[in-house]
Order: sequence, then structure tokens, then C-alpha cells
Amino acid sequence: MPTKTSLHLPEDVRERLQVLDKDGDNLSDEECVKEKLRLLQEFLLTDTQDQLKTLESQLKSKELSVEGYISAVKAVLKQVECLDNGGQGDGVETNGQTNGFAENGNGNHKNNAEVEASMDTQEEGDSMKSPSAPKGRGRRSKSDCEPKKSPAGSRVTRNSGKQPTILSMFSRVPKRKSDEMENGDSTNDTAEKSPEGDSEEVHEEKRLKLETDEKPVTRESTTENKPVAPAKTPPPKCPDCRQYLDDADLKFFQGDPDDALDEPEMLTDERLSLFDSNEDGFESYEELPQHKITNFSVYDKRGHLCPFDAGLIEKNVELYFSCGVKPIYDDNPCMDGGVPAKKLGPINAWWITGFDGGEKALIGFTTAFADYILMDPSEEYSPIFALMQEKIYMSKIVVEFLQKNQDCTYEDLLNRIETTVPPAGLNFNRFTEDTLLRHAQFVVEQVESYDEAGDTDEQPIIVTPCMRDLIKLAGVTLGKRRAARRQAIRHPTKIEKDLKGPTKATTTKLVYQIFDTFFSDQIDQNDKEGGGVKRQRCGVCEVCQSPDCGKCSACKDMLKFGGSGRSKQACQKRRCPNLAVKEAEEDENIEEEDVLPLLKPAAKVTSQCKKKKKSQSKKSWVGEPVKVEGKKKYYMKVCVDDEVLEVGDCVSVSPDDPSRPLFLARITAMWEADEKMFHAHWFSRGTETILGETSDPLELFLVDECEDMNLSYIHGKVNVTYKAPSDNWFMEGGVEEVENAKFIEDDGVSFFYQLWYEHDFARFETPPKVTPSEDSKYKFCVSCTRNAEHVERQTPCALEPLDDQTSDNKTLYAMACLKGDQFRLGDGVYLLPDSFDFSVKAASPVKRPHRKEDVDEDLYPEYYRKSSDYIKGSNLDAPEPFRIGRIKEIFCTKRSNKTNTAEVKLRLYKFYRPENTHKGAKAGYHTDINQLYWSDEEVTVDMSEVQGRCRVEYGEDLVENLQDYSNGGPDRFYFMEAYNAKTKNFEDPPNHARSVVNKGKGKGKGKGKGKGKAVAAQEAADQESQEQKVPKLRTLDVFSGCGGLSEGFHQAGIAETEWAIEMWDPAAQAFRLNNPGTTVFTEDCNVLLKLVMSGEKTNSLGQKLPQKGDVEMLCGGPPCQGFSGMNRFNSRTYSKFKNSLVVSYLSYCDYYRPKFFLLENVRNFVSFKRSMVLKLTLRCLVEMGYQCTFGVLQARQYGVAQTRRRAIILAAAPGQRLPRYPEPLHVFAPRACSLNVVVGEKKFVSNVTRGNGGIYRTITVRDTMSDLPEIRNGASALEISYNGEPQSWFQRQIRGSQYQPILRDHICKDMSALVAARMRHIPLAPGSDWRDLPNKEVRLTDGTTTKKLRYSHSDKKNGRSSTGALRGVCSCSGGKPCDPADRQFNTLIPWCLPHTGNRHNHWAGLYGRLEWDGFFSTTVTNPEPMGKQGRVLHPEQHRVVSVRECARSQGFPDTYRFFGNVLDKHRQVGNAVPPPLSKAIGLEIKKCVLETIKENATEPVKQEKMEMEVSE
Repeated sequence: MPTKTSLHLPEDVRERLQVLDKDGDNLSDEECVKEKLRLLQEFLLTDTQDQLKTLESQLKSKELSVEGYISAVKAVLKQVECLDNGGQGDGVETNGQTNGFAENGNGNHKNNAEVEASMDTQEEGDSMKSPSAPKGRGRRSKSDCEPKKSPAGSRVTRNSGKQPTILSMFSRVPKRKSDEMENGDSTNDTAEKSPEGDSEEVHEEKRLKLETDEKPVTRESTTENKPVAPAKTPPPKCPDCRQYLDDADLKFFQGDPDDALDEPEMLTDERLSLFDSNEDGFESYEELPQHKITNFSVYDKRGHLCPFDAGLIEKNVELYFSCGVKPIYDDNPCMDGGVPAKKLGPINAWWITGFDGGEKALIGFTTAFADYILMDPSEEYSPIFALMQEKIYMSKIVVEFLQKNQDCTYEDLLNRIETTVPPAGLNFNRFTEDTLLRHAQFVVEQVESYDEAGDTDEQPIIVTPCMRDLIKLAGVTLGKRRAARRQAIRHPTKIEKDLKGPTKATTTKLVYQIFDTFFSDQIDQNDKEGGGVKRQRCGVCEVCQSPDCGKCSACKDMLKFGGSGRSKQACQKRRCPNLAVKEAEEDENIEEEDVLPLLKPAAKVTSQCKKKKKSQSKKSWVGEPVKVEGKKKYYMKVCVDDEVLEVGDCVSVSPDDPSRPLFLARITAMWEADEKMFHAHWFSRGTETILGETSDPLELFLVDECEDMNLSYIHGKVNVTYKAPSDNWFMEGGVEEVENAKFIEDDGVSFFYQLWYEHDFARFETPPKVTPSEDSKYKFCVSCTRNAEHVERQTPCALEPLDDQTSDNKTLYAMACLKGDQFRLGDGVYLLPDSFDFSVKAASPVKRPHRKEDVDEDLYPEYYRKSSDYIKGSNLDAPEPFRIGRIKEIFCTKRSNKTNTAEVKLRLYKFYRPENTHKGAKAGYHTDINQLYWSDEEVTVDMSEVQGRCRVEYGEDLVENLQDYSNGGPDRFYFMEAYNAKTKNFEDPPNHARSVVNKGKGKGKGKGKGKGKAVAAQEAADQESQEQKVPKLRTLDVFSGCGGLSEGFHQAGIAETEWAIEMWDPAAQAFRLNNPGTTVFTEDCNVLLKLVMSGEKTNSLGQKLPQKGDVEMLCGGPPCQGFSGMNRFNSRTYSKFKNSLVVSYLSYCDYYRPKFFLLENVRNFVSFKRSMVLKLTLRCLVEMGYQCTFGVLQARQYGVAQTRRRAIILAAAPGQRLPRYPEPLHVFAPRACSLNVVVGEKKFVSNVTRGNGGIYRTITVRDTMSDLPEIRNGASALEISYNGEPQSWFQRQIRGSQYQPILRDHICKDMSALVAARMRHIPLAPGSDWRDLPNKEVRLTDGTTTKKLRYSHSDKKNGRSSTGALRGVCSCSGGKPCDPADRQFNTLIPWCLPHTGNRHNHWAGLYGRLEWDGFFSTTVTNPEPMGKQGRVLHPEQHRVVSVRECARSQGFPDTYRFFGNVLDKHRQVGNAVPPPLSKAIGLEIKKCVLETIKENATEPVKQEKMEMEVSE
């Protein structure tokens, strides 16, 4: 690389120096030197700075006197001033020879032949060239004495004395003889200045001055104790090519060979002529001639080599090129047979014509005279051209990848790029994230270009999740109008079109009819309404501002072009990319809702009263009253307007608003007191449920809503039929004829119902079986009964009074009931954390020191962005887990000798958790999560505060070992010691703490009566646990991945996965490794279903296919490709959805009719397409006859150190119980626990009652992975030793009970040298991320050195630093459009982050370290420091998290195997459902299976008993 020793000082600096040289401006010698130092500081070369440092140290060590120091500095500064080549020839030799020329570092100066240089100061229009040629031979420049053809249209520039010539910018090196002879055009052409040149140059100098002198600022911090701290000005840039003049990478064109021809001459050369020569030469062509060029270099008029694709041509900057020109038919890139040409141009346009049949893009230039197709660059231009090839090839990779993977994330795209090996012949060997970000603007423009060329019904790939992330991260400007661009891409990059695409969904008739009927209706409706919403435009981008084309289908429909005007769509050429991206963002960015309270209010909220209208009808009773109660006379029949109605009939009621449909209800009682009244048990129409507009208009749902009304409200009688599931329901799936179609006639008065609906939780269930007795038939209402039961469940009540222990002020009881649970003396109970405090003040969490104020802002220029103390991934705001107590007394207070049974109170013994003792949080880390300490401290609480029941046993009294006991269920705790808060000692528990049941040391303690009851309870519990061996459900796992969902179900003991379907081979192989008994199909699920539906028993590989009746549970998470990105459905996105895997998966459910069905997906599944995807999924399940519900669960609450919210749809067949969602086990930071879902205008909540409360403490990163051995970036050993014992409860669980010496898959991605350097410089403190990076040059492991990030623009939002330094890295920070020339690369601080940080919360968390006491962000498929979840760095090691660490964050046991390379394994882990989450759901399904078994066993008895109770 050239070492420049010439300077180019701004005019104002030069003038100030001249003033100081003349008269010193009345300053002393010392002041004058200081002033000069201040002025020149920015422009000093490294050698000069070193000289000045040496002099300064000599002055400090008193080796130099002050006078000596000043005179020495004066001498150095005099040399510097001489080097200023912009002055009037101070440093230029006057004999017409230069002082040397640049060495380009490529060994091009080895030829010592002495060559005479021609000197002609008369030449106009040519830059001064160095005689050093790319091939390394000394050549003569062509003399200008030959006449030159110069068309009027060509642009001519002149050099003036003020302009630094190329030669004067060359390095000054010690003269060699050959160097003295080898010189190009003299710099003495200053004598021949033209007035035009003067004015042009003055204008350019003004531009330069404006750029370099924006505002005087700050102190330079490169050396300590400088004599004067000079003002900081942005480093000077070349006004033409916008490259920094002090950049070591700035290269100069090395000159043309002596025989090089000018463009017009070259074009007439016979070597290029395809025809016989003619007098007019090239001017006879109708179109511009085309040639190929090789060995080319592109440079600006100052001779700086520069890229032609950086927006310079578009800004009318004149770029020229020198090369060898060859005929169009010559494919040989060597110079043989080529015509050497010089300074062709200026370039009017550059373009891409596609690919050459291989991997190389064909790129061309257009000048005023010809088109040129590029072959090979010169050696000096090769690195610049490589970037051009790189970005074209990268755009090809990106478009092809996105076209086939429309749902991929930014991390998936990086994975694709980093694993692509560049083709041979291109000058680069590896793609990195830096490469993608460097070329992001170009790549996105190519994607826009691809979208514009696509069909109108294709979803633009610009809205895919990964493109949106790239646009945000790199700060890409969308919508640049191509018509106005110089870089006209004539034939957009040829992309290999994915003609195959996803297979058409295989659907059953029922599923097909629902989707097809609903959508054809919806789309017709949209057409009637004029196409729905008019296609808006952002109005800002150039695409929006261009005129309508008048040719596309959208224009042809416009009224102004003679169309109908119905579609209301924008011209296809004006499809606004900004708006498309914004719409897609809206669908993904679900606002965090209010944080859930710890407990929802128990009172049931009834729906708002229906506004009804009375009718003027005649009413008369039929028959005598059947019962008289007080004033009420009950009747069984009434005549309303000649229509007889009975109790049990269904009627319609007119709404107040005539636009609303009629209300429908069942008459459950009729009576007369003062007025003729009836009791209405309401039905809910489908539109009033979660199904909304997707529901069947004839289907009603039972709800727990009823009211008393005047008979005048009745509008008329309707027929409502109960549609019971048929006896053969399980075998009816997938049949050709859908029986439902003609179940009832659509005559306006006929309806049917099959399910009961719970509004708050959106649960559809089999109607409750309640049969009234003969005596109560006249007034029996199911809704009233259920609502009364609900209130009773929520009200605490005390039972079994202990008369012998009752005192004057309270009555004692042996048992109490709440929420269906029975509580006895000695039982453990959960209470909210604020129910009682402990005697020991818990050590408060370590307060993180606030932001450091004494940061060196020059070294850490981005630290100022860390204004908030909140750290993402921190557990500081996590609540405490529930308090636990043991019931000592159950009592009600007495007042005036009367027992107040409304207030049941408990006297409890407090249990301490390890972290509640004086040892604090560290104690909780090492102990079991269910370990407690007994204490004799007591507290009295209200029964209503109790959150549930648990079992707490003394460890020594257990019959089974601790591990088996703990694994028996979540609500099991134990203690081995008692804690004395006063003495802070751990002691043996007292005798009364021991169990009164087991035969351990505590045998025989306690009173006989209590003992008997407790024994009975214990025996019942033991019996129950034995009964819990339920038969395992034969399961089919579709889209199984590596098997996270199945693994959790296996752990819960509810499923035996006999079949799995997974198309991606590495994940399928992983599933096989962990489930050797499972038949894994590695093929398209649509193909398999088609085979089964056509009666096949095996697939093409001979694997047995599951048949109808075989599958008892169906689980899976279908990908949502193709339809998740847009906000609402239209005909295009609907066709994608109709063929999506969600629809295929529902068809699997319809065909197999399993007992249980689970669909898992991302949280936003419930919001896609304004919740339409969710509604249609539930509608299908309801149509099949399934009970179903949906909810959002947070995996963090079930025992992993990771925030991961997932949408779960559950369904149960008729005859089964519909599972509820599992209650949270672990507490978690409230802001990540928002599990409410708003559909339409209604908020739905999950059925959990604990909110963000939990029975265990939160699991942290330390719990998860502190025991894993240290590894380095790129570690690849698949099996290593653990090197230590597990340290936490979680680690003991995850390693398993059997000793495993080998740790597998503790491997991590090998990050590029630049990324590795960034990771090394991220501090270890919690909350550290990219904003803590220093701005300095660092030597990388690959031998290269990074650059410092340059801040050359003012920042409107953030102002300047405390030292006065600028904070902007792009012109957009000051409110102007982005300038491509401002982009910087290979810097420790990634340029794109400060560039777009103001718009994206300062990119908090990118390059972030995990916090030991915090948690993981959602585990992604590819840990990238600049990915969506940027906090992927190990808390203490300079690397990204390993595969095993990610697997632990998902809750996979250490014995779980993954398959493939490191990226394959990361993808398997990131796509999986956390096994602890699926285990919790599995345990709920298990409860339902158990209840069904018990119910079926006692059904006849139960029915009889219920009838007896009703009759009473």
C-alpha cells in the first residue's frame, strides 16, 4: 500500500500558516509554534507525529531546553509545510521531475530500465499519469503531439495549479537512478492555467472546506500531554470519490502504458473492427459498439482508484477507466490481441447483464462512445472489483434462498451465507455477516428489482422476516426509483426460479369445504365493497412519486385508463416497498400487554346485559300452575300470539338494535307474580365467540348466561337441536360425504348446538351432563346451577368442627375447602409472597452500579447510548415464589358466642426456603429447588389467601428415596433441618415437625383423631399415585424436528411416539437417535397423507403407515411459511394459506380423529391475519366435533432459563376431558409473562390462576450452565469430559441420575476474525454489549488490522460528546439522505449500529453477554451477535453460546443427541419445543385421561347420586 508523504491542506489552514510565517500575528515564538501544531495536528503523518513525541519526551526529561525544543519543532513543521503540495510549488522540484512515485506494494517496480519520460505541458483533459504500468514494465507515455479526436459531447477537465496532480500526490521515496528517469508528466503545468480550471478548482476547494470544517471541536486524544489540544474536525475527504485522504487503503492509478490510445482512436483500431474499415469508423453504427475490456482500472479525475458502484456515477462524478480493449467475441482475458486504452469515459452508466452461464456476473460500462463488458481487473484494481463481484453474487444467493424459504429469519440467512463456498475464480474466499451488511443496500435493491419483475399475486420477498431485519440493521433506503438511476440494471440478475415450491396441501373434504367456502365468500364480499382497503403509499420514496404506468393490470382497472375502478390497487410499478415492510411489521409486533397480576379476581364476570325490545303480543297461560312458591305461580305452558310455548322450548328475542341478529334462548321456567315472566338460558351465536365471522351461522353454543325476563320480549319460537357425536365418530374422519352439510335446514328458525363455550378462556367443551329430577323440571337452569357451583368453589368453608378444642373466641375445625381442594391439619399450603415476612432480612439483590460517568468518550464513543439501567435478560424484577406453610389450626372467630363462618382463618408454621435464610440467594443455587427449612415461627392468614395445597415431608420419614419422592409430582417439598432465625443456626427439626403418618422417628406423635384422618388421607394419596399408571397414548408427531415435544410427553409418561414426520434430514436423524423405536418418515407430510387416504399401508421405502384408528394423540408445530408476513388475507395470501402446512395438519387431525390434538406455534400465530388463522383453525376443530381451546404459555415458567412464549391449541375428542393449561411452576420477570391475547376487541386470558406467581424460584443462566468446561471460539470436539460435578439442582436434573462421564455437543460456531475480536473486547460486566466496544485499531487473528470508526457528521438527536467530538457516521444523522460513500467496514464498532441506532433503541443487546443471574433470550436457530437475539455471548468466555448450552436453555437432558454440523445442531435446538413445557402440558393431559377412566368406572353411580341431590 502506498505510504503517502504529501499533504493536502485546506485553504483556510494554509492561509493561517502564511500569516504566522510572515509576521507571527503578534505571537511569541512559543505561541506561534503551538498555534501551528494545533492547525497541522489533523494532517500530520505518523512519522512526523513520532518525531514530535520524541522531542516532547526529551523536553520532559530535560535533555532539551525549551528554546531547543521550540527550534526543533519549528524545523519539523517547516518540513511539513514543504510537503503541502497544494501550495505554490514549495515542495516540488522545478526541473519538471517529481521527487519519486508511489509504490503499490505489488512488486511492480522491479524493472530498472531507464526510460525517458515525455513531458508535454500543453495536454488538456488528461490527468497526469505515473509511468508505472500494471504489468510492471516501464512504458513511454503517449506524447500529445498526435492529433486527437474529441467529440463535442465528451467532458473535458483541466488541471490548475491549485489542484494536486497525481504525481505530486505520490510517495516521496529515496531517489534511485531509475526513479529519477522514470517520471511522467511534469507538475510544472501550473504555468498553463486556464480561467475555467481556476474557477472549478476554487469551487472544489470550497466544497472540501465545507466538508472538513463543519464545526470547530474537540481535543485529539492520541498522545498524552500535548502542547495544545487541537480542535477536532472531520478528516478530509476527496471531493470526488469521497474516500478519506488519510486512509492507508487509498490507492492511486499507476499510469498508462506508452502505447495506450484515447477512446476515439482506440475505437477505430482495426484490431477491434468486425468489418472492413470505413471512413466514418464507429460513427456508422446505429447503436453503440460493444467491446470487452480486461486489465482495467477505474479512477476519478484525481487518479484515486475507486469503486464504480458506490453511487458516484449516479451523482455525476466523472469516473474514467484504463484497460486493454478486445473484440466482443474474444473470451480470453489476457492482454494478447487487445488494444491498450487510456482514460476512457467518463462512465455514463454501469449495468449487469446476468450471469455468464456459471457463477460470474457480466458487468458493463457505457460511455458516450461505446458499451464495454468487463473481464479481468488489473492487479491494483482487483481488490476493489472483488467487492463488486462479491455483492452481485451475494444478491443472487439471497434472492434464491428467500424465494424458497419465505419464512426464514435473519439468522437463517446468515447461516446460508456463511456456509456458501464462493465459486472459484472470484477474488474472495469466505462470506461473513460483515459482507452481507456491507452490501445490504445493493442486495435489498436487487430483491426489490426481483419483486417488481414478479407476478402481482406473488408475495414480495422484501417483506420476509429476514429482509425486514436486514433493512433495519443496515439502515437500507427503500424505493429508489430505477428509471432515474445511472446504474440501470438492464437485465436483472438471473435467478434460478424455484418451480417446484411447496406441494399442494392434501386436505380432507371437511377441511377443504370450510376454507374454500369461507374464503370465496370473503373475497366476493371484498369485491362488492370495492376491494376492501385501498392500497396506500408512503408518498416519500421515489417509487411512490413516479407516475402510473398505464399498462399493468392494476392500472388497466383504474377509471382514468378506462377500467372499472373496483380493485383500488396501486400501479404495480409503484408498489411501495416501505408500506409492504410496514404492514408486515405490524403483524409481528404484538404490543406487550398489561403485566398479569399475581392472582386474577375470583369473581366471575357476567356478560353485559343484552338490550332487548318488547313486542305487543297476547299472552295467556295454558293449564294450571304446577307449583306455587310464595307469590310465584309456576306454569309449564304459555300461549303467545296463538303459539304454544313449553318449558324447555327455545325462543328468539328481538334486540333493541334492529341491525343485530335475534337473541336465542331456552325457556327454563315460567311464572307469574305481578307480571308474566320467564327465565332465559341464553345461547351464544358463533359470531359472539372467538370464531367470529368464520363460524357456521346455524351453530349455537351453550353458555353460562341466563336472566329473568318478561314474556313480552319473546319474538317467536325457534328449533334448536343438540347434535351429539355419532357412535362411529372416530372412524368418520376424511370421508367424502360431509354429514354436517344437511344436518338442519337453513330456514331462519332452525339451529343446532354441540358444545358449551366459556367466554373468558375461549374454551369449547362437551355440554355438562346434568339431568333434572321430575320435581324440579319446571324451574331447572343448568347455567344457574353451574354459576352457583362456581361461587361456592371460590368461597372458603370450614368443615368437621373439633368440639373438644373449641374455645370462647374461636371454633376449631379439622378440614376446610377452597376451589375444590380439601385442606386438613398438617397439610402444606401455598400463599402469596406478601402473606408473611421472615425474621431474617433477605440480602437484597446486588445493585448494579449505575452508568459509569468517567468513561473516556474518545475511546468508547458509543457508551453514551447506555442511558437506561434496565438490562434485558435480567431477573432483578422477578417476584419471589409462593410462601409455604403447614396448617396448625383451622378456625373461625366467635362473636357474641356466634361463629363467623364467613371468615375461615389458618394458623400456620412458616417454612423457610434456602434463599430466605441469612445465606441469601447463593444458598438457593446449590440446594434442591424443593428443599425447605422448618421453623417454629407462626402466622395467621385468611383462608382466601391460599393459592393451593402441597405436600411437605421430613426427609428422614420418607419410605422412598428423596429423588423418587420429588419426581412424583410438582407439589412435593421436603426438609431435613429446622432454621432458627434468632441464632441463624440450622438444627434438627423438633418432634412436632415430624410426619404423623410414616413410621420414622416421628411415629405416634399427635392426637389419635388427627392421626387417623391424616393416615387415611395419606393412604388415599398413595393409592392415587399407584393408579396414575395410565396407558400411554399412541402418538404421531408431525413436523417433529429433533423431538422436543415428544421428549416432554415421554417424561410426563403420557405418550409413546410411534410415528414421526420430519422433512429436514438432520432433524429426522436426531429424532431417530433419541427414539430408536419410532418410525420416522423423512418426507413431505402431504405425500404421506395422500398415500394413507388412498388406502396404502406402506410408503415407497416400505415403512408402515399409521392407519385410521391407530393414532390416539397428534402433536406438532406446522411452519407458517408464506402467509405469516402480511396483515390481512387477500386472494393471493389466501391461496398460500389454503396450501399451507397448517391446513395439511388439520386434515391429519380430521382423518385420524385422535383422542387428543396439540398444535404448537409462535406466539404471533394467534394474531396472524388479524387472528384469522387462529379462528379458522378452531372452526375446523369445532366442525369436526372436537372440544378445543387456545392459550399462550411462557416456557420460562416451566423450568428453563429462557423467555419463550408459545401459542398452544389443545383439542380433545368427544368423551374425553379437554385439558386446562398447566399452572406456572417458576416465577419469572413480569414483563415477559403477558399471556393475554386480544382478538377483535375482546381480551382472552389463559385459565391459569397463578398469573406470574409460581411455586419455585426462577432458573438462571448460572443454574443452567455454570458446570460446563471452558471452551474457545470455534470449539469442535464432539465429546469431552465434564471436568467437575453438577453445582445446581437444574444441573443435577439435566445430567440425569445415571453417571455420564462424557459431555456431548459442547461445541460452538467459529466466528470470523473480526467478530472474534469484537467478542474479546466486550467487557464481562452484566449488561455489556456493542456500546462498550472501544474505537481503536486491533490486529486480528488472520493478520489483518481493523480500522477506527470515523465520526464525520453531526448528530441532530445526540449532539456532540463531552469532548466535543461528532457522533454521526452518516449524513442521515443530520437529517439528510444516506450517502453510500459514508459506509465504513472492518471497524471494531460495526458501522451499521451507530448508523441506525437512534431508530432502534440503540440496538441494545447486540453483541451482548448473557448475565449469570439472568436468562437467555428466545433460543434461536443460529446464535449471531447481531441477530434478533443478540445476547448470545457467554458471560465470561469470548465466544457465542455452545450447542449444549442452548440445548440446556431449552431443557433438553445432556443425554439428548443432535445430528449434523454445528449449524444443523443449533437449528434443531432452536426450532424445538422445550421439553419441560411439553412435559407440563403432558401432565395436564394425563390428569384428563385419569379423570375419564375414573368417571367411566363410576358413571352409573354418579348419575343416580346426582338425580337424588337434584330431587332434594
